[in-house]
Amino acid sequence: MNFDALIIGGGAAGLSCALVLGSAKNKPFTEGKRIGIITHQKTSHLQNALFNNVLGLQPGTLGSDILEQGKDQLNSVYPHINQIDNEKVVSVTKNNEGFTIETNKNTYNSKIVVIAVGYTNLMTINGLESYIEPHPRAVIEKDRIWLKNTDHLIEKNLYVAGTLAGWRSQFAIASGSGAHVATDILTLWNNGKHTKVHDKI
Repeated sequence: MNFDALIIGGGAAGLSCALVLGSAKNKPFTEGKRIGIITHQKTSHLQNALFNNVLGLQPGTLGSDILEQGKDQLNSVYPHINQIDNEKVVSVTKNNEGFTIETNKNTYNSKIVVIAVGYTNLMTINGLESYIEPHPRAVIEKDRIWLKNTDHLIEKNLYVAGTLAGWRSQFAIASGSGAHVATDILTLWNNGKHTKVHDKI
C-alpha cells in the first residue's frame, strides 16, 4: 500500500499528528492524499500514565484510556485516515519515491514518514541507527535517546515527533509536537504557504 504520509506510533504525538492531518481533509491541497498511521502502542508511556495536570482533561484520566479513545476519535471523525493495527515497524529505508516501511506483517511505501514512537533505548527500527543520540532533555541514568533533527525534520520528508524528537516526557508537549509536525506537512503540501487548521463554531 502506498501513502503520501505515514505516521509510525499511536501514542500522544502520533495520534495528535494524525488528527491534525485528518482535520485538513477539505483543503484543496490535501485532495487525494493518502494518510496512514501504524498505531503500535505497547511501548507507549501512556500505558501507565495518570493525568491531573493537563488542561482540558478530567483529573484522574488514565493514559491507557486516552490511547483507545484517541484511536476511536480518529476513526469516528476522520475515517479517511488509514489505521494499521497490530503491526510493529521493523525497518524504514529510503527509495526513489520516499521510503519503504516494513512491519512484522506487511510492506508499505510513503513519500513522507513521521516517527512518533517512544524514546527508550529499546527502540529498534532498522534504518534509523545513524540518527540516534543520547536524549538532550532526559537524565543520563534513564539512558533515553532521540533522533537528531532540526525542528522535527531528520532529513527531507522524514520527521520525528514527541519525546523521540528531543522533547521532555509531558503529555501536552508530546501532543503539541505531533501537531507541529502535522502543520509542517500541511505547509509542505500547500506549496510552502504556512498552514494550520482550526474548527470553528
